[in-house]
Amino acid sequence: MSTNITSASREASAAVRQASDDLLQGAGKVVDSGRDYANRALDHAEDKVRELRGDVDPLVDMLASKAQKLARQSLDMAAEAKDRAQQSLSRYAQVTTRYVAEQPVRSVLIAAAVGAAVALLVSARLHQKHNR
Repeated sequence: MSTNITSASREASAAVRQASDDLLQGAGKVVDSGRDYANRALDHAEDKVRELRGDVDPLVDMLASKAQKLARQSLDMAAEAKDRAQQSLSRYAQVTTRYVAEQPVRSVLIAAAVGAAVALLVSARLHQKHNR
């Protein structure tokens, strides 16, 4: 009977070792499978990032180009507006100079009337502020 117990103990020990080895192999396979899955997922994500970057880079370049074009157009329009304003101011200065040369007395009277009107407006404004 003790031989049977020893034999059974050896068989049980061998079965436990085998089960333990099988369990370790199974766990190793699960870990390897998980690692492979994670690597594939990372590779897929990396491919998607590259693809998105490839889609975004031309879009950013296009937007930057359009912004530069718009800035150039705005500067050109501002320069044209400045030139037109200078031309108008020059014309008005010439017309005014000619009028003063042709009508000196009338020009002085107009200037005096405008000066008096401005002085009255400033005085009324100061008086209004003082009474508040």
